Amino acid sequence: MKKFLPFIIAGVGVLIVVVAALLITSGSKTPSSTPTDQIANAPVLPQSEWPVVSLIPTTDPKIPNSLGHLLDLKVQKINIPGAASMDYELVYNTTDGGQQGVPGTVHLTSGDIDRVLLLGSESSGNYRFDDGVNQGTITITFRDSGGKLIGKLTSEFTLQSNTTSLSSADGKFKYNLDKLAKNVYFVTMQSFAAPDASTTVITSNGYSIFASDGKPHAGSVTSQ
Repeated sequence: MKKFLPFIIAGVGVLIVVVAALLITSGSKTPSSTPTDQIANAPVLPQSEWPVVSLIPTTDPKIPNSLGHLLDLKVQKINIPGAASMDYELVYNTTDGGQQGVPGTVHLTSGDIDRVLLLGSESSGNYRFDDGVNQGTITITFRDSGGKLIGKLTSEFTLQSNTTSLSSADGKFKYNLDKLAKNVYFVTMQSFAAPDASTTVITSNGYSIFASDGKPHAGSVTSQ
């Protein structure tokens, strides 16, 4: 027994050191915010720094039947002091009650941002579309060179087709087309800064409507 005593004492000593280290570590650890919490607590950009934010229904000839399943995210006229990067997240609901997200990060240069977002998934060149997408949100957040959040903007959007009644997700803006536009998809959303009139069906009171064919569509505003 005596010959094992030094090993027992050494083992107890190691155990004490490990426990002490764990206690020190747990005692000094401070809770950190999750990315979701950080974004939720980020300040909203002041109106003087608003860029133009648009989601334009588009198609890709390389992807069969992609109309209604691709949205072209454009962020233009970016003039935010200290901003070095922009995160974006498109979130939408599907017909099965689920929720999907399309995230991404862009390092800012002097140009505009243009990203085509897929409402579905892709694997080895095979595409699967999420059916029944008609509403969602786009959130963009800006960070400085150190990764600190500067500000954010969030816009709800609707994606509609085969109807003459177009409306925003909050129901505050409605636009009635003079005639049905076949095989055309429309996005209605808050675009913040006013986009170029040639890119929209209409812009009114902070809301814009974008068409997949890029053409004007006559109609009338019925609510705003």
